[in-house]
Formats: sequence, structure tokens, C-alpha cells
Amino acid sequence: MSDTKSETAFRTISEVAQALTLKPHVLRFWESKFEQIQPMKRANGRRYYRPEDVALISGIQHLLYEQGMTIKGVQKLIKDEGIASIRAQRQASQQKSTEGTQLTLEQRGQLAAARQSLQQAQLLLADKDA
Repeated sequence: MSDTKSETAFRTISEVAQALTLKPHVLRFWESKFEQIQPMKRANGRRYYRPEDVALISGIQHLLYEQGMTIKGVQKLIKDEGIASIRAQRQASQQKSTEGTQLTLEQRGQLAAARQSLQQAQLLLADKDA
């Protein structure tokens, strides 16, 4: 996820949000909807996500954004099949989509952010031409 941290290191909300191309408020919202997401909180309130938290969040993101499930649908799936199945679904999807590539999750997040920046630039150019 990060070049300076090991894969087992805890991540801040900003690091997780950047790696998964999410906004921090989305992560906080998902914490309220999915009781299984339980980052450690320091006395000052700062959140630290374990690698298994990040894997679960990534799985939830996959189900919501890529599979088109609803929050209630994901909650039911977690209740019926457990959180391990959510993590496994995301990992299986990532393996299929990245076969033959060596991109890390962080690199994919950076590419998604670059794509978003390019789309915003295209919109600005289109507005300028109009």
C-alpha cells in the first residue's frame, strides 16, 4: 500500500482513503453502517486501520461500487457469509483484473486519481471551448 510502511503496518484514515480512492468521510460513514469495520482509535480520536480492516473496506467498496449492491445487501451478505467472504471476493476480483500485471493497490489508486484529474481537465477544457 505504501512504499515506506510494511504490509502489516496500521494505516491512518487518510492513507486508506488515498489508497482506495475514497474520501475520509465515506470511511467514517461506512463505519456507522458496518459494525465490522472497527479501526483502533487513539485517545485523540485518530483512527488506525489494521490490514484486515483495509481488506474488508476494499471488499465493501467492490460490492457497493463495482457489483452495484446496496448497503443493506452487503450487510446481509456479511451476516450470512461472514467478513472473510467479503475480503476473499475482493481479492479474487483483483487477481482476475490484474492477471499479468504487477500493480499494487496503491498504484491502482494513483492511476484512478490520475484518471479523475484528467477527466476534470477535460471538463474544464470543454467549458472553456463552449
